[in-house]
Amino acid sequence: MVKVKEVFASIQGEGPFVGYKQVFIRLCGCNLKCSYCDTDFTPFDAKEMSTDELLEFVYKNKNCHSVSLTGGEPLLHTDFIKDFAQKCPLPIYLETNGTLCDELEKVIDNITYISADIKLPSVTGQREMFSKHEKFFEIASQKKLFAKAVFDNHITETEIAKMCNLCEKFDIELILQPMMRGKDICCDPVFIEKVLDACLNLYPKVRLIPQVHKFIDIQ
Repeated sequence: MVKVKEVFASIQGEGPFVGYKQVFIRLCGCNLKCSYCDTDFTPFDAKEMSTDELLEFVYKNKNCHSVSLTGGEPLLHTDFIKDFAQKCPLPIYLETNGTLCDELEKVIDNITYISADIKLPSVTGQREMFSKHEKFFEIASQKKLFAKAVFDNHITETEIAKMCNLCEKFDIELILQPMMRGKDICCDPVFIEKVLDACLNLYPKVRLIPQVHKFIDIQ
């Protein structure tokens, strides 16, 4: 059994898989408290669900591309992930904050795709995590991995350099995601393009993709 905040089928709105239909399983709990987070992953009103119950939902939506395990932080539930992934008919797409290395080691063989955050102190309100991300990416790079970084007007040149160097080390794509409040992007277009250009001057595998699902008003 695992505490599930919600399970639904919808369109992936973030990163290079944007537009794919996925089954989303949102698990409760997170080891971080990012100031910009607008996702409800608290256990209040969550439902205890079994692997079989979740698999039943997946089979009803087996035309989907993959199953997105999201949160919160899904790697807080490694026993469930191992059990579920071994029985799931669809590939597993892990959405993670990229900090729990030991937990990733436990399930890496069960994962196909990994969307790993790079947490920038200027927007999270937390301490720098680049060393944790590097250790995490060393493990995650065994799979189809990309990095995602949420930013706002406070992003620094140092942060840009560090995240580009990190992605270059593992030869992975970096997705820049301007912070949003509802459907509103929190940075002006000129600044957004400056950030993208600054990244591209350091590393070519960078794309800017906002949260598309918010624009088209889907879950």
